[in-house]
Amino acid sequence: MGDAVESEQEAPMVGTPQTAAADNRPDRATQSFLAHRNLLFTVAYEMLGSAADAEDVLQETWLRWAGVDLGAVHDQRAYLVRITTRQSLIRLRTLGRRKESYVGSWLPEPLLTTPDVAEDIALADSVSMAMLLVLETLAPTERAVFVLREVFDLGYDEIAEAVDKSPAAVRQITHRARAHVAARRPRQVVSVAETRSALDAFQRAVETGDLQSLLDILAPDVVLLGDGGGVKQAVPRPVLGADKVARLLAGGWGKVPGVTSLRPAQVNGYPALIVHLDGELDTVVALRIDDGLVTGIYAVRNPAKLSHMERETVLSR
Repeated sequence: MGDAVESEQEAPMVGTPQTAAADNRPDRATQSFLAHRNLLFTVAYEMLGSAADAEDVLQETWLRWAGVDLGAVHDQRAYLVRITTRQSLIRLRTLGRRKESYVGSWLPEPLLTTPDVAEDIALADSVSMAMLLVLETLAPTERAVFVLREVFDLGYDEIAEAVDKSPAAVRQITHRARAHVAARRPRQVVSVAETRSALDAFQRAVETGDLQSLLDILAPDVVLLGDGGGVKQAVPRPVLGADKVARLLAGGWGKVPGVTSLRPAQVNGYPALIVHLDGELDTVVALRIDDGLVTGIYAVRNPAKLSHMERETVLSR
């Protein structure tokens, strides 16, 4: 399966955003880019699972967009999404090489999200840690096509231009990617209330170290993944099964040196836990919930992945 083109041909590289000197208002290109910025970031983040790389993609998108003849652009939103998609596909290859040498499990970069993300169930589901890990199992072009079609509802013709494929090929890729994701995604979309209830039970069990309470909230086939990036200590490989995970959590929490605290937060559209150690952000714990039980625990400790937990990130589609 071929990937999208290696370089964006629509416009040359240009400088930083310009403003109109007369009234200090942003020029048309800047206004349009800023109007769609949250959407473009969301597209890039869903394709990459990395906020830092998504920001880099947005910079590349702007550099190309600023040199475009806007008079020749019929749909500015679609044009910007096309540039962002192509730049994300290029970045995916670099990210893939980086993951090959990554120490331990690689997890998506968590985002502290605004309340409105949780209100858009489809958007929240698409950016959840569990779904982003499912998207990791797709080939780059499949991931782009699935995200643009299933999350952002772009037409086949628009997607075809973005990934340099024919509309017929895009339809086939969509069908294949949809089946692939359906076999691996959470069994059902869980409401924020259900997730919060399971999260509360999980938090109490961890804080008390109560083994039975942990076993009660964990699914038999639960998996725990830890991402320390070789910088912070984390489980080196997935821990599978309720008994192993429960014993690890029950025994490990009390052995952590220093003062620890767990605080609920809205992460990637769903309730999650933030762990502070001696007052400093240490770990973000996101959960996957199925039928009221925890089926996935994703603990991100790599400091390089926690920078977007300092402020809320606005996502849109």
